[in-house]
Amino acid sequence: MFTLGCKVNQYETEAMAGIFRQKGYEVVDFSGEADVYVINTCTVTSLSDRKSRQMIRRAKSSNKNSIVAVVGCYSQASPEEVRNIPGVNVIIGTRERSKIVDYVNEIEADAGQVCIVENIMKEKSFEALKIDAYEGRTRAFLKIQEGCSQFCAYCIIPYARGPIRSRPHDEILSEVERLSESGFKEVVLTGIHIASYGKDIKSTSLTEIIRQVHEVKGIERIRLGSLEPMAITDEFIGMAKELTRLCPHYHLSLQSGCNATLNRMNRKYSVAEYKEVVERLRQAVPDVAITTDIMVGFPGETDSEFRETYRFIEEISFAQMHIFKYSRRKGTPAADFEDQISSELKEERAKTLTELARLKTLEFNSRFIGRIMPVLFEQHYAGVKGMIEGLTPNYIKVISRAPVKLKGQVARVEIESAEQDYAAGKIVE
Repeated sequence: MFTLGCKVNQYETEAMAGIFRQKGYEVVDFSGEADVYVINTCTVTSLSDRKSRQMIRRAKSSNKNSIVAVVGCYSQASPEEVRNIPGVNVIIGTRERSKIVDYVNEIEADAGQVCIVENIMKEKSFEALKIDAYEGRTRAFLKIQEGCSQFCAYCIIPYARGPIRSRPHDEILSEVERLSESGFKEVVLTGIHIASYGKDIKSTSLTEIIRQVHEVKGIERIRLGSLEPMAITDEFIGMAKELTRLCPHYHLSLQSGCNATLNRMNRKYSVAEYKEVVERLRQAVPDVAITTDIMVGFPGETDSEFRETYRFIEEISFAQMHIFKYSRRKGTPAADFEDQISSELKEERAKTLTELARLKTLEFNSRFIGRIMPVLFEQHYAGVKGMIEGLTPNYIKVISRAPVKLKGQVARVEIESAEQDYAAGKIVE
């Protein structure tokens, strides 16, 4: 199985892998020969589409007699394109993933092609996909919400994922309890637009489900996926101050530091409102990390608008930034906007902001030199013998010399140095 794209896709791939195992399949490495290949696709950019097609073709070339199943956002948004790729047998969009093994077995019995892609905009229910165990992981992603109704001008995802649907709170808590019993210390609550959790079912809310997860014994950390800045209300900040196991790390999607650009994007906040949210979080939560996404090259982005964004993110000083270039997506309003930006200018602006982002991450990491921080160790560091890496609650990657037995455990580490991508330290008793 191969996953492209976001943390939600990673969760869904793990869930589908579990379904295959329950049906008697052995899940093997995607790079080897297999009887069935599953590609969970992404369509957020044109590059995502291209990578999805590449992986589909690679799968069939590994074993010409294999069954190739293509699942996810690219399938949902462009089913005919996927149909026309030679060797594709099963096409599933962003629903019916729970039946993937049934469709694969159907094709094994009757060679050919089956396409299960329906109008996702009419979908009203949350598809129940659950995970009982993560293979080789120490943090568990937990999908609590599906869909998005924001309709930002550049984004294809609402059309690929459909309207907001919240997972019932009892299902979420049952899965958290199973994960705790399996030894996981950290859960990451994720979704397509988790700030909207509960708005469709009315009986709960994002803050309420966070509080309930916080009560589950054995879970030491709760981390949240990407949030809209206006989700940070007085109630949310009060909760963030109170709940000791809620990680002081919030990914607040910005996209642009210029109001004119934000308006064209159909983002529903101003830079002043965004700044106020950040300031209030920093005042309320010591050592909080604010991370974000920044898009460059949105149609009509002038040099002046770009400079506004540069100055704003320089002022805010994010702990980490994901810089990406606008990708024209057919079917979105921005695809028809005038003043599309050249690839060369988008590349230049992306490089400029990437360098600023690296400097700001170094500044943030350096603040903790000399501090003792709790680190949840996850894996070996870059294959270096005796070195292991993990994350602090506020999302600093830390490397240290440590025994393998610490994988999946939290240890106290004194931070001794900082780089642009990580901090290094020694374990203290």
